[in-house]
Parts: sequence; C-alpha cells; structure tokens
Amino acid sequence: MLKQKSQPITKRQAWEAYKKVKANRGSAGVDRVSLKDYEAKLEDNLYKLWNRMASGSYYPPPVLEVEIPKKDGRIRKLGIPTVGDRIAQMVVRDALEPQVEPDFHRNSYGYRPGRSAHDAIEKARRHCWKSDWVIDVDIKGLFDNLGQQLIMRAVMKHTKEKWVLMYIERWLKAPVEKEGGKREARIKGTPQGGVISPLLANTFLHHAFDKWMEREFPAVEFERYADDIIVHCKSLTQATHVLNKIRERLEKCGLELNAEKTKIVYCKDSNRKAEFKYTEFTFLGYTFRARPTRSPKGTRFKSFSPAVSKEALKKMAREIRRLKIHRRTEMSIEEIAKMLNPKLRGWIYYYGKFRLVCLKHFLHRLNVKLLKWIRNKYKALRYRVRAAKSWLKNVYKNNPDLFAHWRFGVRP
Repeated sequence: MLKQKSQPITKRQAWEAYKKVKANRGSAGVDRVSLKDYEAKLEDNLYKLWNRMASGSYYPPPVLEVEIPKKDGRIRKLGIPTVGDRIAQMVVRDALEPQVEPDFHRNSYGYRPGRSAHDAIEKARRHCWKSDWVIDVDIKGLFDNLGQQLIMRAVMKHTKEKWVLMYIERWLKAPVEKEGGKREARIKGTPQGGVISPLLANTFLHHAFDKWMEREFPAVEFERYADDIIVHCKSLTQATHVLNKIRERLEKCGLELNAEKTKIVYCKDSNRKAEFKYTEFTFLGYTFRARPTRSPKGTRFKSFSPAVSKEALKKMAREIRRLKIHRRTEMSIEEIAKMLNPKLRGWIYYYGKFRLVCLKHFLHRLNVKLLKWIRNKYKALRYRVRAAKSWLKNVYKNNPDLFAHWRFGVRP
C-alpha cells in the first residue's frame, strides 16, 4: 500500500511553478546553482523538491543577500533564494494567490494579475484632476521591516491551509547569508527578491493600510502599488490630518514613513493658482506636474499630468552610455539595432504611455549617437556630417522598422 503524502501538493504544481520561475529567470542563490545547472537534472531535482514539500520535510536554505546601490547613495538589500527554493515559493504563491486576490482592495495595483503600473498611473491622473492635494507616501524599508507575526496574522485571515502557513513561516525564519559567507537569523521582514515576498507584502498592507483607509477615510481616494502610495485630498487641512493619521497607523504596524520623501503636494495647474512648496511628485517612474496642454478647441492651458521622470531619463541615458554605441564599429547597423531594440521597446512601452513627446526628446538623442557611430565606422564620412545624415536617412528609407524608436516617429 502506497504511503500517502502528508501535504496536498502534486507533481503538476511543482512543474507549473518551475515553468514560471524559468520565465522569470534570475540569479543563483547560496548554492551557486544556476537555472541552467538545475535544468541539467531537471526531472530528478523537481521530484526531490516535490517529495520533500509533499512530505512536509522541506526547509528553505539561507537567502543570499546582495547589496544594490540606490540613486540616493544608499543601499537596497535584495534576498536571492536558490532556484529550487524559488520553485517551492512559487508552488505556495500559486496556492495562496487565488485565496487572497478576490479580497484585495480596488485601489491596490502592484503585483496583481490583470493590473499594471499604467492602471495606477491613469487612476492617479484622474484623481489629481478632481482633488487639489496629494500625499506622496514613502514607507521606509517595507520588506526589511514587516513584522513576521503580523504577516502570519494577515495571511491567516485568507487561508486555513496548514501547509501554506507552515511553509510561509519557514521562509520568514530562513537565515540570510551575507558577503563572505556569514549567516544571520532574520527576526523581521521578508526578503525583497523572494517569489512569495510581494504577495506577503501586499497581504500585509491590505490590512495595515487599504482596509484601514477604507474604514477611517472612506471618501479619500488613493492608489497603492506595493509600497508606493498616493493619497488624494480636497484641502491642505485634510491632507495634513490624513498624513498624521497614516503615520500613526503605520507606526502601530511596525512601519515608519520616510520623512525625507513623504510630502504633501499641491496639484497646481491653470485653475489652481495658490503657492506651495511642493507642486510635483513622482509615482512609478512618472513625474506629475503642470504641463502645457491644448484643448480640443485649440485653447492652451496647463494640466497637472504625468510624463517620464528626469530620474528615469537619466537611468536610460546611463544605459546608452554604458553600451558605447559609437565605439562598436565592428558591428553592422543591423547588429546595433538587434542590441538596442529590446531595451527601446521596453522603455517605449512603459514610458511612452503618457505624454510620449517627453520621451521622444531622449530618443532623438539616440539618433545622434547613431550618427557618431556612422562617422567612426566609415572613414569617408568622418568629417562629413551631412553625408552621414544622408546615409542614416537612406537606411531608414529602406528599413523604417529597423530601430524600435523609428516606428514612433523619431526619424533620423
């Protein structure tokens, strides 16, 4: 007689989880086993993982801590699980998500199926037109500071599956391996970089923030994308009051607002003429501020609206500089396009959604880079700028879809 497994986990669940982890790629963890290495013995590895999870004997290995420099000079700590542990986390995430997702708030957008950052930005834009004031909320180190007991309490409101709760608790307690191999116990937080972490953070903030806002301030609209939060208010008095209450609420939940980044913003436009210290904010890579606009009837006015942020433009420019296109003279123009297009498509898809013209200024500079490449590659064109421009225009004429940004009207 076959011995029945103690946990209701199937081989199919492990296989489906592996396919999702493969699609997301990612680095090796503490065991230094890459996805390619894991796949060398895929059937054996998946069977062993399933067998251990289904018997309840799976304990996650330590999480590899990697420090990533932030633009403000500080460090973001990412926790990278092993490939096998990412698959295990995906099994649990796939089981938990259908139970929590229907309960999540309509104003929550991050890491949710069928919802995107663009949805959150669009809703924020519409709410900024209706309300004069915004609270730009920044939570200090959300993933590092979540209380583990509070996470478990939040998750237990949505599921009674003992195996799901058991493994989540084990992941929360899994140690961290730092540079040099030193291991430390983790007493709070969930690793930023773990497969299950975004769902746990969302579940936590659903109760700590979303439901609380709905209960305490039912008339106040907000958008939350993970820990990026924008709250809309009708007056400065209301915004000040709500911000103080948010600060108190998060402190009770073991979290702290970033005093340098959290601020009240006045949505100044043609109809809002008061003076205030802050008249713009950045949300999900887009800066909201007053921008020149023309009505359907041709009237010029200023609308409070989003466009790609200066920080995002600087990051893209750094990436282009890093590639040193003008020095790649060993490559053909087609090879240059093949190298650039995946990045260009991603940038255009994300940052071109709202006010594409602001992104086009950056993309025009890319054509200048291509001209420099032409003049370096072809000695006969080195000092003939007009001839180099004609060469590039001829390429465009014969193949207007060669570069992704050419398709959006950014012609050479």
